Amino acid sequence: MSATAPAQIRPFQPGDRSQVLALAPRLTEGVAPWRDPAAVRRAAQNWLQTSIDTAAQPSHAVYVAIASGQVVGVVSIREQTHFTGQTDAYVGELAVASGMEGRGIASALMNSAEYWAAERGLAFLTLHTGAANQPARNLYRRLGFHEEELLLTKVIPGPPRGPGQTMP
Repeated sequence: MSATAPAQIRPFQPGDRSQVLALAPRLTEGVAPWRDPAAVRRAAQNWLQTSIDTAAQPSHAVYVAIASGQVVGVVSIREQTHFTGQTDAYVGELAVASGMEGRGIASALMNSAEYWAAERGLAFLTLHTGAANQPARNLYRRLGFHEEELLLTKVIPGPPRGPGQTMP
């Protein structure tokens, strides 16, 4: 599948592994500032590792963007059951190499994910992104995504309270 971006979009190949894993730091952008940065980096690495390790499974896919012989972007997709019981296509990771933003690479990768979902007869393409990740949220909005769920977090000051303790 070719893109209008200055990159070719194709399925992940085992030789892409190290270059795809090198994109993991891009997945740490837009994470809430109260989260442990080292834990976020480890999680991002694990997400990509798992995605490329399962890419050959029938209900999973990973596409890469190639420019000048280098991996400059990645998207992972899998089938996932929504709480309603419906099967959706779920984008686990989308990352574009630093310095390659604004060239249509992320859009081309997302178009590949959407095509993958449509081929399977899936009605929805879903994903999660950080609330503070405005560039990603703007991209998804331009691509026709709508907010469906919202995760709320409260930082709890002081020592944790145990069961049975009285609230102040």
